[in-house]
Amino acid sequence: MNLMLLFQEAMLVPSWLESLLSSDFFSVCSSHKDSPRSECNMFCLDCQDDAFCFYCRSTRHKDHPVIQIRRSSYHDVVRVTEIEKVLDISGVQTYVINSARVLFLNERPQPKTTGKASSHLCEICRRSLLDPFRFCSLGCKVSLL
Repeated sequence: MNLMLLFQEAMLVPSWLESLLSSDFFSVCSSHKDSPRSECNMFCLDCQDDAFCFYCRSTRHKDHPVIQIRRSSYHDVVRVTEIEKVLDISGVQTYVINSARVLFLNERPQPKTTGKASSHLCEICRRSLLDPFRFCSLGCKVSLL
């Protein structure tokens, strides 16, 4: 079964998605804490377990599909080129950060209002969006299902 059968077509959430959205990323790996690049910023779609580091990937997840999580303003993001291979991300606002198109994994706190009203709002958390998308994050899209 192809993982792309999701959201709008099948209205199913892949079993790994909830685990991805609830994972705690960017802690130091307990197995490789004395090594550089030991930050847990990867997630295995096969194992669906906790986040892991670069070294764990090369040993325990070598032939598994893995997504790397990045940080933007202290919030977890994933590159669109990685996630769109395994998930329908239509309707989720994307951003260009460090020359890469990304989307936020989870809802972020609302910024202080500047008095400027937005005509585009997330259907779940009502966060202002830059473009006519339905959701501000993958987590908001999943909460609708």
